Amino acid sequence: MKLSVVIATWNRPQLLRRLLSQLAQQTLDDFEVIVVDDGSSPPVEAQGVHLIRQANAGAAAARHAGILAARGDIVVVVDDDMQVGPDFLARHLASHDGPHSVVLGRIRADPDLPKMPLFERWHAHLLDVKAEKLRDGRLQPRGDLLFTGNASFHRADYLAAGGFDRSLGQSEDIELGMRLEKAGATFRFSEDASTLHGSDHTSLRKWRDRARRYGACDLRIGRKHPDLATAGPWHRLLFDLNPITRSFVAYSLAAPWLAGVLTTLAIWMALAFDKLGLERVAFAATSLAYSMEYYRGVRYEAGSIAGAIRDLWAFARRNGRTSPPGWRSISATKGIDGSGSLQS
Repeated sequence: MKLSVVIATWNRPQLLRRLLSQLAQQTLDDFEVIVVDDGSSPPVEAQGVHLIRQANAGAAAARHAGILAARGDIVVVVDDDMQVGPDFLARHLASHDGPHSVVLGRIRADPDLPKMPLFERWHAHLLDVKAEKLRDGRLQPRGDLLFTGNASFHRADYLAAGGFDRSLGQSEDIELGMRLEKAGATFRFSEDASTLHGSDHTSLRKWRDRARRYGACDLRIGRKHPDLATAGPWHRLLFDLNPITRSFVAYSLAAPWLAGVLTTLAIWMALAFDKLGLERVAFAATSLAYSMEYYRGVRYEAGSIAGAIRDLWAFARRNGRTSPPGWRSISATKGIDGSGSLQS
């Protein structure tokens, strides 16, 4: 068998049925579909697929179980809230041009995007920006861009790399991509092997919780892969964030309780701008809110401001950078010198 499709699902019966019906219409013949029910209530019922049921253990554990059961050489991992066209699997298969290839499929916004909450529209906007950069060569495909909403890789490479780190609550796909990159895998972005993403996420509180989890898990990943400049939260801080956002992020690390209040204010501003039809300004405020919540997660995972700043200084030294402008004063107030060590 050439190809296996692995879908992890939890309490999304209607969206899963929609995706399975679309997979049944594929132009490719030689493939199997493995659905892993991660403790849904009621349990998933699906015909014509390999169905695996397990107690709720998270998406990474569910996908891992599906990949272990797969018989195909190539594994396509797709989220249960995606939609696919009839040539989706054929496009993925055709995009693999070597024995250790990884294909990053395009994730497009659902046509119903305008009806979705602001934070989901903001997320779709970020994916579009990233896709444009990949398409025109401003961004090169690499391990930290592996998103299991739509990706494919060789099953043997996945197993050789050790599979998903199931101890991570978020970013386990990115961390896997980093290990595949270290092992010599080649990454390719495919505009044609695309999906439509129609999320059912509506809770603002859960969105904030996820942002903190991403920050915490990314700090753990950075410590696990200190040799990769893109691993962890500090590359984004030093290279991607604008100076205004950096200033607010400082509160997330130094006074996370205050940053929580500021995040709430930023969200209110974003929603107000969105109601006025100023989507671009609303996206900017949403990005600020997400960044503050993300770095609150970094701060909690680090355990203290001293621990976070030491980690930042270590990253900066490894990559020939200084800390962000204005942050030396924060380090000084916490008794940390330029080497990242506590002052006596």
